[in-house]
Amino acid sequence: GEQIRQDAIASDFRVSRIPVREALRQLESGGLITIVPHHGAVVSSLSPNDIEELFEIRVLLECEVLKLSIPGLTESNLAQAEVSLREYGKALSRQGYVSVWGRLNWRFHSVLYSGVHRPHFMSIIKRVNNNAMRYTGLQLYVTQEFERAKEEHRQLLDLCRARDVTAACELLQQHIRHAGQSLKQG
Repeated sequence: GEQIRQDAIASDFRVSRIPVREALRQLESGGLITIVPHHGAVVSSLSPNDIEELFEIRVLLECEVLKLSIPGLTESNLAQAEVSLREYGKALSRQGYVSVWGRLNWRFHSVLYSGVHRPHFMSIIKRVNNNAMRYTGLQLYVTQEFERAKEEHRQLLDLCRARDVTAACELLQQHIRHAGQSLKQG
């Protein structure tokens, strides 16, 4: 809900207001801010019901894409997911890296969805994740469920590697729902 001052940003970065205005438009298209006529830009906030809806959307879209993706995942995709998982695990062990956790989480999940070419699905999923990402790190920080997150990601990768579509989709559904419920209650 905090207001973003275009002039102050332009001054801080020593640029004109034009690139700042364009950056704000991009943030608005990603759902991260709202531009209010005659009041400027404000950071979007999510109510508990908004959070619940975002995570329901994630369950529907991501489980469908994962189901389609698993048969097409290559060894290269799986190796890339493994690297992302290691980076995520290292970042989780560092309390100062809260802002990075959501980005690394998205990187891991998006690699698992790369076995199928569904650009429109991925565009929508990325937008929903961008909105939820602000809260993903917070959820982990507050609940301190680092081991659970790492273990669920490990299991998800192992199930994808084993090509167990049903079990992977069930786990992904539980994983996303649990994160959403934790946030809504927190």
